[in-house]
Amino acid sequence: MTTTLLPALLGLATGLSLIVAIGAQNAFVLRIGIEGRNRVVAAVVVICAASDAVLIVAGVLGIGAIVQAAPVALIVIRVIGAAFLIVYGLFAARRAVKPGILVPADPATATALRSAVATAVALTWLNPHVYLDTVLFLGSVANQHGPTERWWWAGGAVLASCLWFAGLGFGARLLRPVFARPAAWRVLDAVIAVVMIALGVRLALGA
Repeated sequence: MTTTLLPALLGLATGLSLIVAIGAQNAFVLRIGIEGRNRVVAAVVVICAASDAVLIVAGVLGIGAIVQAAPVALIVIRVIGAAFLIVYGLFAARRAVKPGILVPADPATATALRSAVATAVALTWLNPHVYLDTVLFLGSVANQHGPTERWWWAGGAVLASCLWFAGLGFGARLLRPVFARPAAWRVLDAVIAVVMIALGVRLALGA
């Protein structure tokens, strides 16, 4: 039992330690969650969690070696990702100055499903750090365990992503009373703008 439970718990703890941080992806999931449209929230949560699962499994299978051998691909992803983050941050800054969403779950102003899905995919797969952290780091840590135990470890890390994104996306509705005020949306968008632009500039500089 301990040969399976312990690796799974270690994978869960390691996965949470990496994912629970203020970043572009988490900021976006939080905003979508506060809007409160269940269909959109579910789609974004599934995309983020499933993407992490794919990347973690790829790392366990040793795809990290391919990532290391393709630095040009990471540079291209970094440039495109940086441009996307900066543009998204500028849009968030514009919303902070002239807020468009004033009431959570307002269908007239909430983020459309297609737009939310496209943004979630871009924020996940255009981030070069996701390949370094999830594929290389988590993959290398998982493979320090035995042939069977590494998959239990990976299962724990995948569970961490599922729990985090589901909790963040669907738990954000608890903040709806706060965001019934326009000023709260302006503050949130201002924070998102700072996070997105800062991360975009950092990526552009190769940091």
